[in-house]
Amino acid sequence: MEYVHRPYQKGETIAAIATPPGEGGVAVIRISGDEALSVAEKVFSGPIRSYKTHTAHFGKILDSEGNIIDEALALVMISPRSYTGEDTVEIHCHGGRLVSGKVLEVILKAGARAAQPGEFTFKAFINGKLDLAQAEAVQELIGAKNDLAMEIAEQQLQGKISKKILSFQKNLVDIAAILEAWVDFPEEDLEFATMDEVVDHLKQTLQEMQQFLRTFDDGKIASHGISLCLAGAPNVGKSSLMNALLGKDRAIVTEIAGTTRDLLEEEMKIGNLHFRLIDTAGIRSTEEIVEKEGIRRSKQAMQKSDVILLVLDASRGLCEESQALLYSAPKEKTLLIWNKIDLPNSEVLETDFPFTTAVSAQEGTGLEDLQHKLGQLIWHKGPPSKEEVVITSLRHAQALANAIQSLQTLIDGLSSGVSPEFLSSDMRKVLSELGIIIGTNITEDVLTAIFSKFCIGK
Repeated sequence: MEYVHRPYQKGETIAAIATPPGEGGVAVIRISGDEALSVAEKVFSGPIRSYKTHTAHFGKILDSEGNIIDEALALVMISPRSYTGEDTVEIHCHGGRLVSGKVLEVILKAGARAAQPGEFTFKAFINGKLDLAQAEAVQELIGAKNDLAMEIAEQQLQGKISKKILSFQKNLVDIAAILEAWVDFPEEDLEFATMDEVVDHLKQTLQEMQQFLRTFDDGKIASHGISLCLAGAPNVGKSSLMNALLGKDRAIVTEIAGTTRDLLEEEMKIGNLHFRLIDTAGIRSTEEIVEKEGIRRSKQAMQKSDVILLVLDASRGLCEESQALLYSAPKEKTLLIWNKIDLPNSEVLETDFPFTTAVSAQEGTGLEDLQHKLGQLIWHKGPPSKEEVVITSLRHAQALANAIQSLQTLIDGLSSGVSPEFLSSDMRKVLSELGIIIGTNITEDVLTAIFSKFCIGK
């Protein structure tokens, strides 16, 4: 069901299971809102409303007729000292779909409403516990697939992106005040700063914003992973290499050319990065209709992938198909892999590709160097440091790019002698786009799009 953001009703009490579905030792049901304590007291055997904040209590979960559903712990958090900023009770019961579902059912019957995706975090945002960038970081942290993505999400949750944006806003607001003073009091000969000083200050802020936007390339790699396309002529060992990288027999390997007819996809982790590995059909000239369609998809996958692993057969040199692939492959995103170096008469030929390695997929040799070269190709300047603040959200990148464009227009106008009063809309646009990132200037449609990606119970 598509999530539609509900109009916020302050204090409305909601509940949901906050732990993943399935069997486990413990399931957590979260209740938040003005009536959270009274709702919890209706289903819990202890006097919830008399408990001190941030204390846990053992008791039983009862239905409306007094039947015992489960034994559980109740954790009480009184407003504003909770995740949502509202009165909150967490019921820690035994794990499992049936028992946790029954506990949630009696809680809903006691007066709570079923929470929608991301609604607890939405409450935290509305109640000022998190800004919008921090709220999005919650979902990034939950969905992190590697250590680097987790570290970046943790930075964002701590508000480091927000601090960057606020520093840009402060610098610009100071300049906006000077420009407004010049417009409102043209005869006063106010000397806050010269026009050259104002332009220099704006250029410095522009450079800092541009540098921050450039971190999106690294942030996207760390957070969203990388698509690797295994490409090459038939029988160069692409499927064998896929199996070697995955450590399992995922692709069928035979001596028959054209065995792989469609795209095979698997996810894997190398070092600190998450990859989606795509094995493609061998590319050659053919009139066989199924293989022809597989080759079309292979070429499409090469275009769309972040990195191409172009596999060549070191035992037979450059065939016509391999030469055509070398000519067409973009060097900046291609790792050239000479395979089958374990075979007699194998030879690694010189090319002008900057990233090249040699392996034997059959023997499993050379894979460490392959991974090293892959890291070099991906991180041209090295991976981001733990201290560096990077952008991972396309929404943030687009808003920052729009702000940069408007700021450049403002600088160009001032530099060419345009009166500040005609450029005030550009300054407002810059500040508005920056506000979109942290949620000070946001629409209901954007909120819906953001929180619809959250899991229920968060």
